[in-house]
Amino acid sequence: MGLGIADRFAEPAASGHDQAMPIVAANGIDLYYDRFGHAGDPMLLLVNGLGSQCVRYDDELCEAFVDRYLQVIRFDNRDVGLSTHLPQGARYGLTDMAADAVGLLDALAIERVHIWGCSMGGMIAQVVAIEHPERVTSLTSIMSTTGEPTVGQAAPELIGRLVELSAPAADLDEAVERAVALAKAIGSPDEFDEPMQQRRQRAFIERSYDPEGVGRQIAAITRSGDRAAGLAALDVATLVIHGDADPLIDVSGGLRTAELVPGAELLVIEGLGHDLAPAFLAAIVEATTQLVISTL
Repeated sequence: MGLGIADRFAEPAASGHDQAMPIVAANGIDLYYDRFGHAGDPMLLLVNGLGSQCVRYDDELCEAFVDRYLQVIRFDNRDVGLSTHLPQGARYGLTDMAADAVGLLDALAIERVHIWGCSMGGMIAQVVAIEHPERVTSLTSIMSTTGEPTVGQAAPELIGRLVELSAPAADLDEAVERAVALAKAIGSPDEFDEPMQQRRQRAFIERSYDPEGVGRQIAAITRSGDRAAGLAALDVATLVIHGDADPLIDVSGGLRTAELVPGAELLVIEGLGHDLAPAFLAAIVEATTQLVISTL
C-alpha cells in the first residue's frame, strides 16, 4: 500500500491495506482501481504517467467519458498511490508495468479494452498493445513518445529544474510547494491555475508520497529501450494526441509515434503542455470517443 504524507514524514510507515478498498492481486502485486460507467458500454482503461496516481484523472474526466457511453477504469501503477510500493533496489521495466495492467484486466475478467495513457502511461499503453494485442481494441497515446533518443526529449532548460523539484521534501508544505512548481513548469503555459493546483497537489500528496518509488519508475523507462519496431508492427486503431507547448516530452515524440503506427490518427493541440488542462479536455474526450466509435 502507498504511504500517506504523515506516514512518510513520521515513522513508522504504514503497512497492509483496507480490504474494503477496491484492490486486486495482479501480476504478483496489489493494484488499487476505480471503476465508472454502465455494464455493456465499451471499456476504457486509463494508464497514469510517471509518479501520477489514478486520481489525477479527475472524476470529472471519467464521468465525461461515461457521458459518452464508455465505461472507465483508472488504477494506481506499482510504486504510486495505494498499489504495492516495492522495496528499495527493486528493478522492473515497462513490460512489467504493462503486465500489471493486463493482470488487472484478468482479475476483473475483462477480455479487451480501449487503452488510453498519458506520458509514461502512453508508453505503458503502447507496450500493452505491442505485447498483448489480443487485449486491445484501440490505443490512445497522449503526450508520450517512442523511446527513441532522437525524439520526445525535454527542453534543455527544464532538466535542472526537474531534478531540483523532484528531490524528497522535508515536510508536507515543502512537498506541496515543489509539486505546484513542477506542475507550472511542465503545464500548459496559458492555463495554469495556482489555487486549483495547490488543492490538487496537497490532496495527491496526502493520499500517497514516495519519491523513491518514482525513481524506480524513471529507471523502468530508461532501461526499457525504444518501441519503434513494435509500434511499426501494430495492427490496432490508434490515436496520438500531443500538445505543441509540451516542454517535458517534445511534440516530436507524438509526431514520431503517429508516423510509426500504421494508420494512426494524429491530433496536435495548440497551447497544450504536459498536462490535462481543463480547457483542452473536451477536445481530448471527443477525439477519444470518435476513435472508440470507429472500432464498433
